[in-house]
Amino acid sequence: MSGGLADVFTRTRGQDRAALIGYLPAGFPTHEQSVSLINAMVAAGVDIIEVGLPYSDPLMDGPDIQAAVDIALQAGTTPDTVLDVVGQVSAAGATPVVMSYWNPIERYGVDRFAARLADAGGVGVITPDLTPEEAGPWIAATSQSGLDRIFLVAPSSTDARIATVASATSGFLYAASTMGVTGARSQVSSSAPELVRRSRALTDLPIAVGLGVSTGEQAREVAGYADGVIVGSAFVRRILRAGDHEEACREVGALAADLAAGVRGR
Repeated sequence: MSGGLADVFTRTRGQDRAALIGYLPAGFPTHEQSVSLINAMVAAGVDIIEVGLPYSDPLMDGPDIQAAVDIALQAGTTPDTVLDVVGQVSAAGATPVVMSYWNPIERYGVDRFAARLADAGGVGVITPDLTPEEAGPWIAATSQSGLDRIFLVAPSSTDARIATVASATSGFLYAASTMGVTGARSQVSSSAPELVRRSRALTDLPIAVGLGVSTGEQAREVAGYADGVIVGSAFVRRILRAGDHEEACREVGALAADLAAGVRGR
């Protein structure tokens, strides 16, 4: 089922569950394989797909995503590749947002990127290293193109900071559950519920929690207090370990099904 972020969260709330949000870099391991992997994730229960824009200096990402991004870059992935992947998965029924560091968007052209993403069927962009204070041109471009812009809050964010970030955000507020880089963990940070609680007092936006979720049980735990559960490194790790593309598709489908059962079992 395709649609904007508001449509997805309306649907999942109507089903009394959290939304499942999955991440995969475009072009990993190849252009067309990333499309089929994303489609396998969506077919198995992922509600929103974060299409990663590979960048040569992914400082906030852990080793699995860094490895995947390097493979995508070596394969020649560019922002235009990302937009093509978005177009293909959107046409297949996915609800895609792009996850990107700010530098590639700025170099591509802020207005140009926003307009082309909207034309491709993208519904929003997550910019983890862009602050609202520096986002004036981006806010204008996304407003013009009808895209949601997703900013991040963290356990270290003060209430005043959460309010500032939320006021510039649309679609959903991304709550990073822990300080540090991305990566699957044995347990989700204990600071995540408190961050969501503090954020709920300051915004009516849906709140999605990311960084660390890798199992259906962890997804169920996070879905007990958040509107969305974000999973990235766990998908990437299964692909990196797969013997071939067919196995990779089976692996991401199995993980997505496990996570989807988790968000439905809160």
